Amino acid sequence: MTSTTLFYIIIAIIIINFIIDKLIDALNAKHFNDKLPKELEDVYDDTEYKKSQNYKATRYKFGILTSTFSILLTLGFLWFDGFEFIDNIARSYSESPILIALIFFGVIMIGSDLLTTPFSYYSTFVIEEQFGFNKTTKKTFFLDKIKGWLMTAVFGGGVLALIIWFYNVTGTYFWLYAWGLVALFSVFMNMFYSKLIVPLFNKQAPLEEGALRDKISAYAETVGFKLNKIFVIDGSKRSTKANAYFSGFGSEKRVTLYDTLINDLDDDEIVAVLAHEVGHYKKKHIVFNLFASILLTGLTLYILSLFISNPLLSQALGVEIPSFHIGLIAFMLLYSPISEITGLIMNMFSRKFEYQADDYAKNTYKAPPLITSLKKLSKNSLSNLTPHPAYVFMHYSHPTLLQRIKNLRK
Repeated sequence: MTSTTLFYIIIAIIIINFIIDKLIDALNAKHFNDKLPKELEDVYDDTEYKKSQNYKATRYKFGILTSTFSILLTLGFLWFDGFEFIDNIARSYSESPILIALIFFGVIMIGSDLLTTPFSYYSTFVIEEQFGFNKTTKKTFFLDKIKGWLMTAVFGGGVLALIIWFYNVTGTYFWLYAWGLVALFSVFMNMFYSKLIVPLFNKQAPLEEGALRDKISAYAETVGFKLNKIFVIDGSKRSTKANAYFSGFGSEKRVTLYDTLINDLDDDEIVAVLAHEVGHYKKKHIVFNLFASILLTGLTLYILSLFISNPLLSQALGVEIPSFHIGLIAFMLLYSPISEITGLIMNMFSRKFEYQADDYAKNTYKAPPLITSLKKLSKNSLSNLTPHPAYVFMHYSHPTLLQRIKNLRK
């Protein structure tokens, strides 16, 4: 195979992925105005349903614009040898493979983010503002950008530097050391993300003593679940949308509730949502997802090790001097169809786990408050209640609201 053939394979993969994605989006958009199923008729009144339809249509049109810009930018960058241009800039500053790679990815990351920032700004301050979701200030928006860059530089740059060092020292066996590094990093972040990273962006405080905390503690005791760390996060700082999540293991396990969730739901509904999260923990879903992610990473790194030394990867992107970082870019583009397949499989597991967590909440607490909480959360986020099955299969990590309610009412 020649580098030219490989180049056109990469182009074909990008275009085919784009076409499939847009076709599925279009199928989904045709269902925006469907009549609501009987089980969901009480979620929206007529005015709210029209608002949700307008929101979905607006997001869909904006998605077409952003994705078209993204693919044209990517194809143009490939066609006009943009990777070689950035690689030459990086090489003009250093001869170290590690520093060259860090400069290379740094330029691409910041350049890409700067080009897409206007779209992100419009999404936040025009679309989300128009439909009453946005609470982010311009100061917070740009501070988040800067913090994100610094986080990527520190953690992403550190991991990348070590992986390239492993490659230079051990050759094709680098993937074993890289796998171990990524596994340790994944476990560490899962354990301490809420304690170390979240405070950089949000304020967290223990849930105050009172009726809600008493109900949560009483439920946790009935299922033999030690839960001393219940935190409230100021999600309303950025959006009116609500959420809750579980993180950590052992002594570091904690439940985090968005303040918007506490404002939108009554105490029984919040306990039901928490029971669902406890279900994920009790059913070992968090451990499964973590280890599945680590195994998939190991598989990806092993396959990468088989090809990374082949100069064809770099030459396919128009770069004459073979290097780990250019080969990595080419590999990621070629590997994307496999990533899509593994993503679909993980989504299938995730949807199954959501049913199991719902069943756990139903059996250990009760179903009605979980149903009403799901309806309220869907209403308050103007969710799409009539998605196309193909769109659900490709993109949903959770079952649809209708599917979850039918399951809970069994």
